[in-house]
Amino acid sequence: MPDSLRTRLPEVRLRALSSEEVAPERSFVLYWMIAARRPHDNFALDRAVELARELDKPLVVLEALRCGYRWASDRLHQFVLDGMAANAKAFEKTKALYYPYVEAKADEGKGLLAELSKHACAVVTDDFPCFFLPRMLEAAAEQVAVSFEAVDSNGLLPLRATDRVFARAVDFRRFLQKELVPHLSDFPDPEPLKGKKLPELDSLPKAITERWPVATREVLAGETLSSLPIDHDVPPVETRGGIEEGRRRVERFLESRLEDYEDRNHPDTAAASELSPYLHFGYVSPHTVVRALAEQIDWSPDDLESGGRGQREGWWKMPANCEAFMDQLVTWRELGYNFTAHRDDYDTYESLPDWARETLEEHASDPRPDLYELEQFERAETHDDIWNAAQRELLERGTIQNYLRMLWGKKVLHWTREPEEALEILIELNNKYALDGRNPNSYSGIFWVFGRFDRAWGPERPIFGKIRYMTSDSTKRKLRLGDYLERYASTPTLFSS
Repeated sequence: MPDSLRTRLPEVRLRALSSEEVAPERSFVLYWMIAARRPHDNFALDRAVELARELDKPLVVLEALRCGYRWASDRLHQFVLDGMAANAKAFEKTKALYYPYVEAKADEGKGLLAELSKHACAVVTDDFPCFFLPRMLEAAAEQVAVSFEAVDSNGLLPLRATDRVFARAVDFRRFLQKELVPHLSDFPDPEPLKGKKLPELDSLPKAITERWPVATREVLAGETLSSLPIDHDVPPVETRGGIEEGRRRVERFLESRLEDYEDRNHPDTAAASELSPYLHFGYVSPHTVVRALAEQIDWSPDDLESGGRGQREGWWKMPANCEAFMDQLVTWRELGYNFTAHRDDYDTYESLPDWARETLEEHASDPRPDLYELEQFERAETHDDIWNAAQRELLERGTIQNYLRMLWGKKVLHWTREPEEALEILIELNNKYALDGRNPNSYSGIFWVFGRFDRAWGPERPIFGKIRYMTSDSTKRKLRLGDYLERYASTPTLFSS
């Protein structure tokens, strides 16, 4: 690891959720793992370990899976369970006590955090700016009567490094080029529990584990999925979750895909990183990826200078393929995190820029060439073979090829009665089936379809107005996708009947 990628926990990444004090007389420090689901490169775990060492107390890591969240399904549950099983294996080798809990019925886990916190000197959790997690932390803060902190491990730039919301990628990129360099000296510990002297806790109070039993190997393997009150019509995918698979994905990308990354838009070229589900569920840290990339190309941020014009290439002082990847991993990904961190309405039509809503509303009554209902979209029953293939990939694999995801969204806008309906359909399909849905970055992709982070385009067109226009015909001309269309020529078995 380059010397400049030092381990340090910056204050800007810590947020107090309560005004309560640390209670050193209690039994352990509790880390409630809810977003950074990994035992490495994790600022929140760093903080929990730091407190445990200062207090000379054991560390308990709680990772819980509820079943009452929106879009809960076999697909999403299995991906999380894969991660919990991998974490159980990893924490076995440490002095921390890992406590996996899986709800068998909705709301059965209520009270668990509050009860554990009564025995905790302090509680540390993950800060995540999207889906139900911010509201969950607000509610939890009312139940935890001890020091309670949320720690931001989301990106290279801390969420609270600015309170400004950026309307365009170029503006955010320019800000990064001026402000990011000091934060590149603050990396989480790649192995925060290795070699750390901590007291060990043999077990938790029986009153807790009897009411909220530790998930067994069978539960973590998904053998009880069919008994849970979740959507069983959305099946698991072949892609497995967890830190081990995430590590393999990083290695595969750097070794065999990065070289061709600039060709990633072509569906027939295997050049995309395919890391988004692992970044979303916290199995992979962006710091891990940057550290591994830096080692591979012998790069150090010491050569960077603050200041830039917002250019897409050249500022990182990396080869062109790496520059392109860093622009996606840092600029575009963290632009979405910035927006959701500072805008509570990030998932509403009203959050679109004024110019976008104005032009969409001007064209809301334009005749549509085709109209489809949600169920037809969901079953990939349109007239367009490219759109249908993209939807079938989503149904089968839980993801859509990068470029085609943009076309997928644009055509839903083209084929629905009004933009608000199109937005509802895209959010529903993406969050229901995509492994990387319910994430700031996926909301960025959906809302980009309607003008967020973009600019007005000409000529003005029916339905789209000044919103960027995309067509399947131009996509066929520009991209290599024959193999892709052949692979996803038929609907997966979940809709075969």
